[in-house]
Amino acid sequence: MSGEEVAVAPNEVAAAIGEPMDVNTALPLVIRKSRAHGGLVRGLHEAAKAIEKHNAHLCVLAEDCDQPDYVKLVKALCADHNVKVLCAPSAKTLGEWAGLCKIDSEGKARKVVGCGCVVVKDYGEQHEAVEVVQQYKD
Repeated sequence: MSGEEVAVAPNEVAAAIGEPMDVNTALPLVIRKSRAHGGLVRGLHEAAKAIEKHNAHLCVLAEDCDQPDYVKLVKALCADHNVKVLCAPSAKTLGEWAGLCKIDSEGKARKVVGCGCVVVKDYGEQHEAVEVVQQYKD
């Protein structure tokens, strides 16, 4: 099955060849890998359940979330259960990373749905991006 060995995502190739990764380039890769391995939950209800069950490793909030109660709840849950909180630039960007969009024939995201919060329950395979995100301090 040589087809499986050759298939590598373009983001991985760029990250592997380029300079050392920072958290802004590592975070989308971690979220996409987690989604591919079934370890990503999206939305407030699922995120709260995952954090309460101590299944969460990482929580990502959208910076442009306009509901202060939403942000306050997620940050309080994460603080109580020692879960690291990182911020994504926007809800639309976070939704695209989390797979809440359609991909057209050119490979561009269309009809992106905003997402306020995602929680990573399983990183999937261990790679450089996971290490960068785990070592990141706010």
